[in-house]
Amino acid sequence: QVRLVESGGGLVQAGGSLRLSCAASGSTFSIGTIGDMGWYRQAPGKQRELVATISTGGSTTYADFVKGRFTISRDNAKNTVYLQMNSLKPEDTAVYYCNADGRGSYLLPKNYWGQGTQVTVSS
Repeated sequence: QVRLVESGGGLVQAGGSLRLSCAASGSTFSIGTIGDMGWYRQAPGKQRELVATISTGGSTTYADFVKGRFTISRDNAKNTVYLQMNSLKPEDTAVYYCNADGRGSYLLPKNYWGQGTQVTVSS
């Protein structure tokens, strides 16, 4: 089993920056199965949406609405993924969730989620 814990959310003015972190913990075996990691967000009354993903090799994908403003990175040695958010807009206000693909019992695919961290951007 893998546990994901996010941190770094908070209140910031429009145009400001925040850096989110997500640390993965668990058994050596479970941690070793983690592949792609990513960030999603969910605003009030809206569906959860993909923000960015990163592979173990560092390949990244971004949603169009964050390209050029957000940067995802990971430190495999620390089992941590980051989301640097610059030029924040009020519409970026949401709960941000960390996500990781891994393997569970019998090596079956298993998707893990963190508890979420609130990001609020004031105008």
